[in-house]
Amino acid sequence: MTSSAAPPRFSVVLSRICDGALYLAGIGLVAMTALVAYQVFFRFVLNSSPSWTETSAIMLMNWFIFLGAAVGVREIYHMGFDVLLYVLPKGSKGALRTLSDLIVLGFGFGMVWYGCKLVGLTWHTIIPALELPGGFDYLPLVAGGVLICLFSAERIALRWSGVDIDKDINLEDVPEMPAVQEA
Repeated sequence: MTSSAAPPRFSVVLSRICDGALYLAGIGLVAMTALVAYQVFFRFVLNSSPSWTETSAIMLMNWFIFLGAAVGVREIYHMGFDVLLYVLPKGSKGALRTLSDLIVLGFGFGMVWYGCKLVGLTWHTIIPALELPGGFDYLPLVAGGVLICLFSAERIALRWSGVDIDKDINLEDVPEMPAVQEA
């Protein structure tokens, strides 16, 4: 399969999941901002701060952080150290990026594994302000880890099937920066 061919069906499905995660993260960010504004208004204007707003805002923040991190993995916006890739031959780039994806996959698996343990350990406790099981605090870790695993595995599968997914910065397209003159 070449990069000009239609993407595999699983990539189309994962693309929709990624878009959904991105929208949910955006909605969570807006909702958290509204909750914090609500809390500030009630605390400083009405002198009566609701107890549930801070806990809810933190829980929403957990969701949009982990969903956003998973989207970053799929869209290749996560942190990377690509300097070495620009001096190596083209054939080695795919191998190093596959290694990077395998490490990210392992990290995602760790998020799922240990996140499930945390959910199980805390499920029978109660978050007092929300009256929800304590395991709810760790569900974003598990969900983000599952998505990171899926998106990393997708990148590996696409690369192994011959799809050119490794985007490089075209150094010829980088504009010249004016030289800084010393005084």
